[in-house]
Amino acid sequence: MTGTTDRRVTANLALTLDGRYHGPGGPSDFGLFVPYVTSEVARDHLTRIHEGATTALLGRVNAEGFMGFWPAVAGDAGADPRDRGYAKWLVDTEKVVLSTTLTEAPWERTRVVNAPAADVVAGLRAEGGGDILVNSSASVIKPLLAADLVDRLYLLVLPEIAGGGGRLFEDGLPSTGWALSRQETGELGEMAVIYDRVR
Repeated sequence: MTGTTDRRVTANLALTLDGRYHGPGGPSDFGLFVPYVTSEVARDHLTRIHEGATTALLGRVNAEGFMGFWPAVAGDAGADPRDRGYAKWLVDTEKVVLSTTLTEAPWERTRVVNAPAADVVAGLRAEGGGDILVNSSASVIKPLLAADLVDRLYLLVLPEIAGGGGRLFEDGLPSTGWALSRQETGELGEMAVIYDRVR
């Protein structure tokens, strides 16, 4: 495509052993996840996911949750420095929120787009530089995986079977190959892994 850059699309998500990104109680059921997402390995992983990223691509629900939580962390001197680093990045970086209901962006450095994720990524790749990070927004990651547009996966795999809840890797995805670039295991048995798409 003319005018495209080499911007990578990266995606971050925590998953249970059975591939769930939330529990059977619905999108706000994160009880199983809590002990793991604040571990040393998880916090180091959080630092890695935004290195090199200059754009955050989010779904509306995640954007509302993130922007209701992280700005306060950015200014909290008592917070873990890794959490503060991510929070400051999120507040300061360009944010693109996919939404069919928002008409204007309620946050600074944010634009709202009502378009398919693949089209938005194509537009972002044609402008600027740096990675485009889809952080914990399964509603955005899924269509990008379906279109084979994800270049790197940052996964935090938890030693739990949820038994229900949203599943990231659903039947019907294209067959793709991935190379393990990094793996780190925490004291609770959680694994932070980075997979790069083999093209």
